Amino acid sequence: MDLCGKLLVAMPGMGDPRFEKSVVLVCAHSDEGAMGLIINKPLNDLTLSGLLEHLGIPEAPEGRKIRVHFGGPVERGRGFVLHSRDYAGGAATMEVTADYGMTATLDVLEALAQGAGPEQALLALGYSGWGPGQLEAEIARNDWLTAEAPADLIFAENDGGKWLAVLRGMGIDALTLSATAGRA
Repeated sequence: MDLCGKLLVAMPGMGDPRFEKSVVLVCAHSDEGAMGLIINKPLNDLTLSGLLEHLGIPEAPEGRKIRVHFGGPVERGRGFVLHSRDYAGGAATMEVTADYGMTATLDVLEALAQGAGPEQALLALGYSGWGPGQLEAEIARNDWLTAEAPADLIFAENDGGKWLAVLRGMGIDALTLSATAGRA
């Protein structure tokens, strides 16, 4: 099972409040584990301008205004830019899918600060990580649903509506979800 480029949708009763109603884009998945970014939890106390100032990166008046997200509980001081493939930072850009890349170097922030860079971008601090077999066990335990990851949802402005939008796209009414799974 390769989940790279798929969405994980937190089920009710997950048990970890950091992931409550989270939507995670899986950026890497192998036998060694998985890595993803939460795409629907903006940080209200940090802006791109504030981050650029902290990093000493000058911001042009035409600089981009993108929200900073909580990407997950691992390495919260590290930034990741998930973006459309019209931007490539060379070896520093990891291909997530044919449509998305992820760059974790300052060059993408410098480009955004100058009003350039990728057409679509989502900045996340920290990431969500799983050890070997951990994510598969969580899915089997009914902690996550998996779904396709359309760009219009990933980069949508309405972060608060992404969880419901993914469920609706799967034909699921959130009110019918249960934290318990059964076997027939």
